[in-house]
Amino acid sequence: MTIDEIIEKALEEDLGDGDHTSLSTIPEGKTGRAQLKIKQQGVIAGTQIAEKVFQKVDPSIHFDLKIEDGSQVQVGDIVFFIEGPSRSILSGERLALNFMQRMSGVATYTRFLSDKIKGTKAVLLDTRKTTPLLRELEKYAVKMGGGENHRMGLYDMIMIKDNHVDFSGGIEKAIQSTHNYLHEKGKKLAIEIEVRNFKELEKVMAYGKIDRIMLDNFTPGDLAKAVKIINGKYESEASGGITESTIREFAETGVDYISVGALTHQIKSLDMSLQAI
Repeated sequence: MTIDEIIEKALEEDLGDGDHTSLSTIPEGKTGRAQLKIKQQGVIAGTQIAEKVFQKVDPSIHFDLKIEDGSQVQVGDIVFFIEGPSRSILSGERLALNFMQRMSGVATYTRFLSDKIKGTKAVLLDTRKTTPLLRELEKYAVKMGGGENHRMGLYDMIMIKDNHVDFSGGIEKAIQSTHNYLHEKGKKLAIEIEVRNFKELEKVMAYGKIDRIMLDNFTPGDLAKAVKIINGKYESEASGGITESTIREFAETGVDYISVGALTHQIKSLDMSLQAI
């Protein structure tokens, strides 16, 4: 589903057969002006989506952007001004805010964690723990906050996790079956495999034929040992059990990537409002 289709369906959900409050209280033809005001410090994201919402409601609405996505904002900052039919502005207000508040919350938390690992080689990654149908928007917000995207879905990277290994009959069988499949299908996809302990890591290192190793639920001490074992032969990724208070310790092990599901699934929306002026 494209972003335009998402917006269209979301407007259908909200408007139904019409914004009857605005239709009943505001005279037809009346125009107005409004501003998006920030009420909480953070990182802004979703301005282009807000503009698309208002344009979808009424193409005659004029959108004047003042602060770009990815910018740090303070209480009282004005992100954009809009001007046009008052009914149309109010009909798009809630949906535009819903998108922007959610996306800005993701960007803000991502920036918070990114700052904690600044100065290390570790790159902060998101996961597939996203709101259904809103993955593209939430992953965009991660990038606005200074993080990077892991795979977008099940289609653009091989990620051999514990269940794949267990169901396939072991690490070696899972990796070889993956190569057989990619060869048969004529696909070139990066291969990542998850390991849960040093025994599994040893098997992966001995067999090879992968691009990245995900070290799942390793302590910082064990992660440092694992990174030394890998020794740059493959990319390394830490995942699981990583918190705000420990992420710096994980990053200082020399690991290449740190993936954090909370970037997109445990987010507090950024406070902002659309005010008539």
